[in-house]
Amino acid sequence: MGPTQTRVLVTGAGGFIGHHLVTYLKERGYWVRGVDLKYPEYTDVNADEFEVRDLRRWDECIAATRNVDHVYALAADMGGMGFISANHALILHNNALINLHTLEAARLNCVSRYLYTSSACIYPEYLQTEADVTPLKEDDAYPANPQDAYGWEKLVTEKLCEYYTADYGLEARIVRFHNIYGPYGTYDGGREKAPAAMCRKVALAEDGNSIEIWGDGEQTRSFCYVDDCVEGVYRLMQSDYREPLNLGTEEIVTINELANKVIAVAGKSGIVFKHVEGPMGVRGRNSDNSRLRDVLRWEPRITLDEGLPRTYRWIEKQVHTASRGL
Repeated sequence: MGPTQTRVLVTGAGGFIGHHLVTYLKERGYWVRGVDLKYPEYTDVNADEFEVRDLRRWDECIAATRNVDHVYALAADMGGMGFISANHALILHNNALINLHTLEAARLNCVSRYLYTSSACIYPEYLQTEADVTPLKEDDAYPANPQDAYGWEKLVTEKLCEYYTADYGLEARIVRFHNIYGPYGTYDGGREKAPAAMCRKVALAEDGNSIEIWGDGEQTRSFCYVDDCVEGVYRLMQSDYREPLNLGTEEIVTINELANKVIAVAGKSGIVFKHVEGPMGVRGRNSDNSRLRDVLRWEPRITLDEGLPRTYRWIEKQVHTASRGL
């Protein structure tokens, strides 16, 4: 390692976005330490160092943040709506500990830059009651009324990052993710997000079968492909912008439309929807990227029609491999 090489820590590096970010940073010449409770599930480790640590513990956070210049804080106990809506106490407890400890440890270890990954879940429920939703601007976060514990904890940590910048001079960056998807992410087990769940259901369905969709399927979202996500995160980290910033697309679809797109990618026919009771989250959510464009002179470019085939093909392969017992 050269004397001028920047040393970076990625927490949550065993997870979906974290693993992609490690790869992105390595390709750009950074020395990367990955830390997580688990190793990446679907790929090999590609960090310079990978340490299995429980970041709910103070001593583990001190060790994880040693001798690094930048921290990308992605570690979180999270999942899709099924998990988030059923584990409020667990999520608030675990994620508060992770973020309180990691941020303070980074300060004590003289980290110069710190990027915190927040979420569109911080936005007030009262602004997301219609499917034809007005895209959410960063300033819409207050008056605060997140839907669940996951959103409340994210919002509190955003404020903590701002205070650490003001009080201690730690250069913190805050990104609000809007529904990130792509290959090498959780697709079964209860923690998967909507695009991965839909890909799995379609991959398992034969022509003429039905797939289950929670609610009436008319709830709306925008989805951001993981390659755009990690590029946006990196661009924000390099910038001098200290306030929260949306990172998503403005391409809004209903969940039924998402399902139809996946079915088209799969080339299957006659698949019908069976709408069942289940957590739907807010009725509608979309990202307003005006500030993203102004700040970074950039925005996500990969459309759903480009990103879904890549995601589906990978999940289809996993499902069929598992079904053959390989």
